[in-house]
Amino acid sequence: MTDGQMNGQAAIRQTETEIISEFALFDTWDDKYEYIIDLGKRLPPLDAAYKTDDNRVRGCQSTVWLTASSRDGKVFYQADSDAVIVKGLISMLIRVLSGHTPDEILGAQLDFIREIGMTAHLAQTRSNGLLAMVKQMKNYALAFRMKQEMNGDGNSSTAAAGH
Repeated sequence: MTDGQMNGQAAIRQTETEIISEFALFDTWDDKYEYIIDLGKRLPPLDAAYKTDDNRVRGCQSTVWLTASSRDGKVFYQADSDAVIVKGLISMLIRVLSGHTPDEILGAQLDFIREIGMTAHLAQTRSNGLLAMVKQMKNYALAFRMKQEMNGDGNSSTAAAGH
């Protein structure tokens, strides 16, 4: 692992730690759910052009659209959902993973999901959806890494990764 990757991993873990600290401020799961909903409301809207079947995350009970672009060797995500809780969940994932290199994203453990109690408090269908969102984000990172390797650089295009 290079120094850059270690710094990137540290930045991911720092963001996870911030989220864990934010959730620690709440005493009840009702309050935590309200916070997740609020996070979802703050997620920038996804352009309607990206709300296509190709950008739907499979395995989610709700409709979730996820797209990614690569700029200067880093992956940037955009997403939306028709469910407020799911929109909040994807906003946290974007906060943690967006702006990092494919290798950093692929190496991210995302322990914050368990540490804030999300795995224990989500319905099975929502847990499956959360895993599907993480998987799709990592698939985009893998696609961009492969594209970078094929191009021989870290400056791949800004187009969305294909499925």
